Amino acid sequence: MGFVNRIRIRLKHLFDRIGNEKLRINLLQAIPFWVASVITGLLAVGYAKLFALAEKGTSYIYFHFAWSLFLITPVCFIIGWWLVKKYAPYSRGSGIPQVMASIELATPKYIEKVSRLLGLRIILIKVLSSLFMVFGGGVIGREGPTIQVAGSVFRTINRWLPKWWPKISKKNMIMTGAAAGLAAAFNTPLGGIVFAVEELTKTHINYFKTAIFSAVIICGLTAQGLLGPYLYLGYPVVSNLSSYIFIGVVAVALLTGLAGAAVSKIILLLFKWKSTFKSNFKQTIYLVAGGLIISSLAFFIDRNALGSGKELMTTVLFTPQKYLPWYAPVLRMTGSVISFTTGGAGGVFAPSLSAGASIGSVVSGFLHLSPDNTNLLILSGMVGFLTGVTRTPFTSAIIVLEMTDRHNLIFYLMLAAMIASIVAVVIDRHSFYDHLKFQYLREITEDTPSQEASSVESAAFSPTQ
Repeated sequence: MGFVNRIRIRLKHLFDRIGNEKLRINLLQAIPFWVASVITGLLAVGYAKLFALAEKGTSYIYFHFAWSLFLITPVCFIIGWWLVKKYAPYSRGSGIPQVMASIELATPKYIEKVSRLLGLRIILIKVLSSLFMVFGGGVIGREGPTIQVAGSVFRTINRWLPKWWPKISKKNMIMTGAAAGLAAAFNTPLGGIVFAVEELTKTHINYFKTAIFSAVIICGLTAQGLLGPYLYLGYPVVSNLSSYIFIGVVAVALLTGLAGAAVSKIILLLFKWKSTFKSNFKQTIYLVAGGLIISSLAFFIDRNALGSGKELMTTVLFTPQKYLPWYAPVLRMTGSVISFTTGGAGGVFAPSLSAGASIGSVVSGFLHLSPDNTNLLILSGMVGFLTGVTRTPFTSAIIVLEMTDRHNLIFYLMLAAMIASIVAVVIDRHSFYDHLKFQYLREITEDTPSQEASSVESAAFSPTQ
């Protein structure tokens, strides 16, 4: 600590010499964002590499010792859940609802409670639990967890600032971290900015737009410096589209919007049922049963029942195997429901994208569409399903647009997002993340023991309604 204090003193002397007071304050306020962005970029890259390695491990086991999944999957699910329950209960699940709740709690009355949702322990347990989950074949993603990791980094940097440092809005720091985390996870800078505006912020963006832009750029450049310039998926061919393909886009958007909202509703109902569990024994039985179901689906039906689904998306977009069997979406959605309700860490972004891609592929096969038209329906399905879950149509469309660099599809993807957002209301008026955010807010503000969404169906206590 003596070394750190000496650095702080020298920095204070250095900035005291800057004559222009406004320039000095602006520079001091910008530095924490820059430092946190670099750290977030490094962590996001490391996490992505570990996650990919875990998925490769699952594939190796499947092709060489598939029978062992009946043991490995339940054990990994139990370990993933136990790590969360024992060391960081609020590291469970996606991480995006925790960040949303943290932003609402970033007020003088509740600010200290934010540490239960964002912090160094959260980072460690989030990563470890999700790695065990995905190694066991869990249908989870790393994107939501990356956002909670990023929010934790920015929150921690803010807390470590010395007392003489110019004050920085805690809400803005967390929101900027979330945007940077999404940008680093998908390599989609615009997606990160739109996500912050559409999903997170209740404040006028003019107050911190420079912070968001600079954080997203620095975080993205840090990730690209290590991974190189890349697209999350690649460049699918969509040059020869039918003039009537928008009808297929509408149909896929309707299906995926309803399916995304339905999957979210089922997860919430399972959470409500699981909240009646009074012992760890029942939870363990649920984990073992869920692990055996997923491993059975993979062993007896299709290996696409395992993992985040990124391989499925690249297969249908970039190989001749474009038309999946009718049961592929069922496998993806079933695996996502089971994996997310285990209580371990893991997100729904990538599983939602892959489920939507599988629906688009099945519809294209049914209609006997050309490869280019099929690619469009696959991308539209990704947008529609993600919108059905998150209710963020602009974010969903921009993310898919950026991860494929197909700018000529912008109107099709926006159409799919708009339709999916509208029809999802038929299933539930509120988004999946909103339900979970309300639950976290109630747990934190009432200091109740951390349980899995005991009444997440009701949003009557929402402060934003």
